[in-house]
Amino acid sequence: MAQFGRLITAMVTPFDREGKVDYPQARSLAQALVESGSDGLVVTGTTGESPTLTREEKLRLYTEAKEAVGTRATILAGTASYGTAESIELSREAERLGVDGLLLVTPYYNKPPQDALYKHFVAIAESVSIPCVLYNVPSRTSLNMAPETTIKLSHVDNIVGVKEASGNLEQIAQIIEEAEEGFLLWSGNDSDTLPILAVGGYGVVSVASHLVGRQIARMMVAFLEGEMGEAARIHRRLLPLVKALFLVANPIPVKYALNSVGFPVGDPRPPLSAPDEKTAAAITATLRHYTIDLPLRAKA
Repeated sequence: MAQFGRLITAMVTPFDREGKVDYPQARSLAQALVESGSDGLVVTGTTGESPTLTREEKLRLYTEAKEAVGTRATILAGTASYGTAESIELSREAERLGVDGLLLVTPYYNKPPQDALYKHFVAIAESVSIPCVLYNVPSRTSLNMAPETTIKLSHVDNIVGVKEASGNLEQIAQIIEEAEEGFLLWSGNDSDTLPILAVGGYGVVSVASHLVGRQIARMMVAFLEGEMGEAARIHRRLLPLVKALFLVANPIPVKYALNSVGFPVGDPRPPLSAPDEKTAAAITATLRHYTIDLPLRAKA
C-alpha cells in the first residue's frame, strides 16, 4: 500500500484568461501546496473541475503534477466517472503515466444499486496494480455508498481507503470499526476533519489546505500528540474560513480566494463561473482574518 499521507489537497485546475489549462501554473501550484504542508495531491478531482476537462487535459495534468512534486508528495488521479469502461481506460492510462494511486468517486447521475456499485469499483481496481481510494460524496452524486458496501470493498487488495464526505459520523465510525485492517478513512469535508479523527479517521482530503495547509497539518499533529485543546482551538479558528470556501459550489470560492491572495488560477470553466459580488465580498472579508500558508509565486 502506498502511503498517501494525512493531508491531501484536492487541487484546483488553473486556467488562463482564455479558459485553457495553465500547465505551468499547475506545476507551480502543486509545488507550493507541498511546501505548505500537503503530503499528497488529488489531481482532476471534483475541486479540479474534472467533468469539464478532456481526457487529454487530464493525462497531461497527471504528468505535469508528478514531475513537479517528484517523490516529495503523492499524486492521486481522479479517474472515475459514471461509466465503468471509461473509468477503467483512464485509470490504466494514469497508471502508465506514473501516478501513485487513484481516487474513485461513486458514479453520479445514474445511481446504480449497491451491488452494482461494488462490481463497478472492483472492475476498476482489478484493471490496475496501483492503490485505489474510494470517494463517497452523496451531496454531489445523489448516491450514498452504504457502509456495508465500503466495508466489503475494503477486502479488495488494492482498495486501500475511502474519502468520506457523507457527513454521517455514524456511518463513518462503522466503516472504521468494521473495515479490513489497514484500510484508511480520510475526511472529505474540512469541517468534519477533527470529529472524524476522534472516531479513528486517518486524515483529510482538503480544499482549505490551498490556503492554510500548515495550520491543518498542525491541528492533526496536535490531536495525534494528545493536545486536544490545541487541536480543537485550531479547528474552531478555521471553521469560518471553511464556511466561506463553500458559500457557493466548490471550487468557485477557493479559486477566487487563490486569485485574491496573489496566486492566479483563473476562473472556473462553465457552467461554473466567478462568484457574484456579495459572495466575493464575503470571501474577501473572511480572508483578512487568516495567515496564508501558501507560498505566493504569482505569474509575472
